Amino acid sequence: MAHPTEEIPGDERGTLLLFVEDQRDAIRTRAQGITAEQAASRPTVSELSLSGLVKHAAEVELNWLRMAQQRDNERSRAPEQWHDGFHLGEDETLESALAFWDDVRAQTVAFVDGVPSLDDTFPLPPAPWFPKADVSVRWMLLHLVREFARHAGHADILRESIDGTKAMG
Repeated sequence: MAHPTEEIPGDERGTLLLFVEDQRDAIRTRAQGITAEQAASRPTVSELSLSGLVKHAAEVELNWLRMAQQRDNERSRAPEQWHDGFHLGEDETLESALAFWDDVRAQTVAFVDGVPSLDDTFPLPPAPWFPKADVSVRWMLLHLVREFARHAGHADILRESIDGTKAMG
């Protein structure tokens, strides 16, 4: 994949997509260059693994995209199964999770490129962690930056714990 600045224009829409992509890339690169076992390992007291973070981030992005599109999410799960989103299933690999995220990324970029305005809004389902009002596409992109940045920090710690590789090394 080309560096984001080579493929996204510098207007507001492009700038927001660039920041989302930078945080996506921060998670993805932490999970690459190690074995599947290392990517699935939990080297800290946390239940988090690098492969699980990749899966979670991809599913979160898909969920936000489907809410913005006002479509059903084909990968939704029951609330009590939320933790399954942080672990690869028996038929999943890090490579399949990364490929899935590539597809979600392309869908998100196409959606954002095609939406008439970043001010376009969509409703959220009732949940204590969601705003009570409709949110804009702009808000969604900023939320993805926040979500991915949090998990990029987790990924940095996990990777350094696995093999000593530092994020800015």
